[in-house]
Amino acid sequence: MGRRMGSCVLALISLCLCLGPAQGFYLPGVAPQDYAKGDKVVLKVNKLTSTKTQLPYEYYSMPYCRPEKIMPSAENLGEVLRGDRIENSPYEIFIRVDEQCKVLCKIDSLSANQAKAFKGKIEDEYKVLMILDNLPIAIVRLREDNGQPFKTYERGFPVGRLEEDGKLHIHNHLRFTILYHRDPETDLSRIVGFEVEPFSVKHKYDGKWNADRPELKTCNSNSMKFVSEKDTKQEVKEGEEIVFTYDVTFKQSDIRWASRWDTYLLMTDDQIHWFSIINSLMIVLFLSGMVAMIMMRTLHRDISKYNQLETAEEAQEETGWKLVHGDVFRAPTSASLLAVYVGTGSQLLGMAFVTMIFAVLGFLSPANRGGLMTAMLLLFAFMGIVGGYFSGRLYKRFKGDQWKKTTLKTALLFPGVLFAIFFALNILVWGQKSSGAVPFGTLFALCFLWFGISTPLVFVGSYFGYKKATPEDPVRTNKIPRQIPDQAWYMHPAFSVLIGGILPFGAVFIELFFILTSMWLHQFYYLFGFLCLVFVILVITCAEITIVLCYFQLCSEDYHWWWRSYFTSGSSAVYLFLYSAFYFYTKLDITKMVPMAMYFGYMFIVSYSFFCLTGTIGFFACLMFCKKIYSAVKID
Repeated sequence: MGRRMGSCVLALISLCLCLGPAQGFYLPGVAPQDYAKGDKVVLKVNKLTSTKTQLPYEYYSMPYCRPEKIMPSAENLGEVLRGDRIENSPYEIFIRVDEQCKVLCKIDSLSANQAKAFKGKIEDEYKVLMILDNLPIAIVRLREDNGQPFKTYERGFPVGRLEEDGKLHIHNHLRFTILYHRDPETDLSRIVGFEVEPFSVKHKYDGKWNADRPELKTCNSNSMKFVSEKDTKQEVKEGEEIVFTYDVTFKQSDIRWASRWDTYLLMTDDQIHWFSIINSLMIVLFLSGMVAMIMMRTLHRDISKYNQLETAEEAQEETGWKLVHGDVFRAPTSASLLAVYVGTGSQLLGMAFVTMIFAVLGFLSPANRGGLMTAMLLLFAFMGIVGGYFSGRLYKRFKGDQWKKTTLKTALLFPGVLFAIFFALNILVWGQKSSGAVPFGTLFALCFLWFGISTPLVFVGSYFGYKKATPEDPVRTNKIPRQIPDQAWYMHPAFSVLIGGILPFGAVFIELFFILTSMWLHQFYYLFGFLCLVFVILVITCAEITIVLCYFQLCSEDYHWWWRSYFTSGSSAVYLFLYSAFYFYTKLDITKMVPMAMYFGYMFIVSYSFFCLTGTIGFFACLMFCKKIYSAVKID
C-alpha cells in the first residue's frame, strides 16, 4: 500500500521533471555514463509482458531470485500507465569482468502455486524485460537484406518454452553479452549493447548443496564447462528443484554511444517497405492536388458568372450555392455541443502539433521510457486554454448566452468519456492482478491534471474567447429559414459523410499499421519525421475533402453544413476503428476476454480522439471556405 501511495508522489514529481532542464524535457539516462574496469553496474528488472494477453506483470510477482532489499526506481507518469515497474536485481555485473556459471539462487522444491505461475506465463508466451544502463535486454536475430546478413534485436527473452512433447521448460540460465565502447585515452567504457541468450538446464551437483560456494557439474567456471543445449532441460512441475545461474561476457564494439539504439530500432519487421509508403503518399498528394485544382476552377467560374449578372442587372433567378446566402451562417441546432467538440478538437490539435515537434527534435525518443505518453498528457492539460478559447469564440458567433455552461462541457465531456472507459478497464486489469492496473496515486495525479490544470485553463481560454469580438459574417442572415428542397440520394447526410472519411483514412492507414504494431506488439516506434509528414498530409486531405463535399451540399441548396462539415472528415475515425478490428483478427493472438476488452476499449479511445481531431480540421476548413466564397460575390 505504501508503494502505491508513493506512486502518487512519483507521478506528481514527474510533472516537474518532464518540464525540467533547458532543452525542454527531462530525459532519463540520456547523459552517457563512463565506467572504469571493475565498476559495478546495476541490472534492473522491468516487467513480464506478452502480446498474447497484453497484461504486464511485475517481475517479482513470479518466484524469481530476489535481492536482500527490493529498491523501486523512480518512474514518470507514462511508465506507470504502461505498467512498468523498474526494480533492482540480485545479478552482479562488473565492467569488463567476465563471469561463468554464477549461481543466483536455488528453489529447493517448486510449490504448486509457483509451478502454476511459471506454467501460466510460459503458456501465454510471456517475456522478461530487463534494463542495463537504460538499454533493454534483447535476443539477437540474424536477418538477410539483399543476401547480406545483419543483426537485429528481439526485445526481452521468454520465461520458458513449450516443447513439442507438451513439456514446459523454464529458462533458468542466462548468458549476458554486454557490448562496450572503450576510450583508448582514458580506458573508460560505455555500454552500447545488452544481449542475452536464455537456456533451460537441469543443474546437477555432488553431495550436499553449499550455498556459500556452490559447485555445479552441469556448469562450472573452474573446469570451464559451460551450459549448452545438449544438457537436460529444466522442467516446470511441482516438487522440482531449480537452480538459477548466469554468465557475463563483455565484448568490445566499434558502436559509439550516440548510435547504440540503432540496432534496437531495427526490431520492427518492415512488412511494408518504404517504397510502398512513399508511393501511397504520392497518390494522396496527387488526388489532393487534383481536387484543389478542380475546386479553384469551378469556383472561379461561378463567382465570375454571378458578379457579371449583378453588374449587368439581369433579372435572372439565382441558383446554386448563392441562393442560400441568407441561411448559410444561421446558427445550427445544438450549437453549444458543436462549440464543445470544436474546442476539444482544437485542444487535441494543439497537443498533437507540439508533441510532434518535440518528437521530431528527438526529445521523445524510445530511450526516454514513458516520455511520449507523459508529454501527451501534460500537453493536453496545458492546451486546455486553446480548447476553451475556440469553444468560447465559436459559441459567441452562434450568439449563445450560456458560455459558462458550454465551457464546463468543454472541460468535462471529452476527458470524462475517456476517464470512464479507462477506469472501467483499469478495474478489469486490477482484477487480473496485473502491474498494468494504475495505482490510486497515479489516478489522483491524472485527476489533478484534469481538474487542477486543464479545467481552469479551459475557463481562462473561454473567457478571452467569449470576450473577444467576433468578425461579422459576409452576408446577412434572414429571419425566416428557407425550405430545403428534396435531395438526391447521393447527397444524403449519411452517405456523403461516410464517403468523406475514406480519403483522410487512406492518408494514414499505412502509418497506422506501424503505430498499432508499436502499441500491441511491443515494438519501438521511431519514424517521427515520417509521422509528421503524414500528419501534414492528413490535415490537407481533411480540409480539401470537406470543402468539396460542402460545396456540393451548398449547390444542392442545403445550408445545414455546420455539423456535416465536422462529421465529414471526422468519419475517418469509423474506418480507423474498423481497421483496428481487422488488425486484431489478422495480427494478434488474443483470446481472453479482459485483453480483448482492453484492446477494443483503448482503440475506441484512439478512434474517438481521432474523430474530434479530424472533425475540427474539416470544420475550420469549411468555415473559412464559406466565408471566402460568400465575401467574394456581390449580394444585394
